[in-house]
Amino acid sequence: MTPPDPLASADAASASAHAHLEALLRCWLRETGLEVTAGPLRISLSRTGLALNTEVVHRSPTDWHRFGPVRLLRADGTDVGSVDPVLAVALLADEAARAGWDDESAATAGAAASAAAAEVADLVGRTAESLARVTRYVDVRRRQDAAGEREDDAFLASEQALLLGHLRHPAPKSRDGLSESEDQRFAPELRGGFALHWFEADASVVSHDAAIDGPGMLGRDAPALLAELSGLSAAADRVLLPAHPWQARDLLHRPRIRALLASGALRDRGVAGPDWRPTSSLRTVYLPGETVMLKLSLGLRLTNSRREFTRTELLRGLEVQRLLASGLADSTFSAHPDFRVLRDPAWAAVDEPDRAEGPSITGLEVAVRESPADITEFRCLAGLVAPRPGLGRSMLGEIIASTDGSNAAAAAEWTADYVDRVLVPMLHLYAATGIGLEGHQQNTLVRVDSHGRVAGGAFRDNQGYYLAASRLPELLSVSRAAASTLAVVEDAIVDERLSYYLLRNQALAVVGALGVDGLADERDLLGVLADRLRAALPGLAEAGPDGDRLARRWLDADTLPCKANMLTRLKGIDEVLAPLDNQSVYLRAPNPLAEARLGASR
Repeated sequence: MTPPDPLASADAASASAHAHLEALLRCWLRETGLEVTAGPLRISLSRTGLALNTEVVHRSPTDWHRFGPVRLLRADGTDVGSVDPVLAVALLADEAARAGWDDESAATAGAAASAAAAEVADLVGRTAESLARVTRYVDVRRRQDAAGEREDDAFLASEQALLLGHLRHPAPKSRDGLSESEDQRFAPELRGGFALHWFEADASVVSHDAAIDGPGMLGRDAPALLAELSGLSAAADRVLLPAHPWQARDLLHRPRIRALLASGALRDRGVAGPDWRPTSSLRTVYLPGETVMLKLSLGLRLTNSRREFTRTELLRGLEVQRLLASGLADSTFSAHPDFRVLRDPAWAAVDEPDRAEGPSITGLEVAVRESPADITEFRCLAGLVAPRPGLGRSMLGEIIASTDGSNAAAAAEWTADYVDRVLVPMLHLYAATGIGLEGHQQNTLVRVDSHGRVAGGAFRDNQGYYLAASRLPELLSVSRAAASTLAVVEDAIVDERLSYYLLRNQALAVVGALGVDGLADERDLLGVLADRLRAALPGLAEAGPDGDRLARRWLDADTLPCKANMLTRLKGIDEVLAPLDNQSVYLRAPNPLAEARLGASR
């Protein structure tokens, strides 16, 4: 008899605890390189002499492993009892953070130990916070589901579906600094909504830019658009800027903002306008029927980073808008007409005045993103594949299970269409232009038709653009600029990042989710993924110099780069501010497509 799934426990706290334990175990197994097989799993912890004991109930070639209950053992094998996520993360994080100290010199060992202890303590606290949030999200959504409460806007429903968060992060829903009452208003998982907080600034302390004319552009400058959205009036030499309500409160404690308020250069106009809805990123807000979304600075620490704009990020979105409008990527959009990049055609920011070194942002910034008329046909990929404990299969699983005929055949067809219409266009853009998209699950949108089939795809994010250094001269000849705001790094580093974001984080999530939902064998779907990549090779080779390089590497390599979220967190790395070549901790891990090759040869 199959034992009950702990994630489906009627007790939301128990379901949340197990979800966090599974995420932690996935991190540990990936980041230590332990081989995973179905059946009993014991993780020995040398520093304490303890061990974590569980069973791999679903061994996944894409690392979407599922586990049974987790127990704590003494060194002699005595079962101490079940273990909660806070204790488990303390044990594993301590083990991971202190590994390698034997190589430290006596002069540095003490400092390293102190830093490691601080990071472990921070992670333990954030895991406890995340645990409480997920408990609340699961409980509320189950009660809403039982009452028949649904989100009518299909795009928004997918943005609200990430109840458990990142499945390979030890504190996936940590939102450091957000109270429970604020969470009720600001969390997409709780279907929150809120009016924006507006500030009025003298034009002398505001920087802004917009692409006004042409396809996909605004038709007006950023101040005019923002004034229209606010519903407020201001003098001709004043600019209205929105802030997330949490950020607005925090800004009032910042010396630079307080000085601007005291001088009269900045005025607090308070809350105004309709309730906007948070998307899965929290700081990008959506208003059904509006032609734009707004991406706001938010000083909360979410997973590994605080989400406030850098000036480069603001400029980057507009540079990409202008590059795409110039025709740089026309070959990609011609070859893949069902794929698009959502543009960020404007931005505005309050600057600190009278700075000899030039303008600097203050935490009061906004980027404008297009919200196309057909946005409700798009689904956030992270929302499509997210587990819904106690609510049924994932949104993608429900689509496949509702299809007439074989589930396995429907899953294979959906996967093939996804590769052709979402993944391959991103590879084509890289081949044609050298621009690599940081297309993780949350940045990737899938357009679905009325039958749930893949009809196209889109990318969104004014931060996540890499540029292969070898292609910089070509890009500058198009932009006629002296430099680019894109993240220009060596080609090999872009290949590394895209191998993680496009293949591991994005594409393998489709395979893993369908496998966990019991709708198809993951190896079969990996075979479909490999077949569609092979079919795309000629088009990628024609798209640009060595354009099929990355896809061939995915098909042929035994190992590929992989981001280590637990180690990144334990090193205290802020991925927004860190240098590009040290943005996260990366390691090499087995390539799941290689396992598909082995399966096919048997």
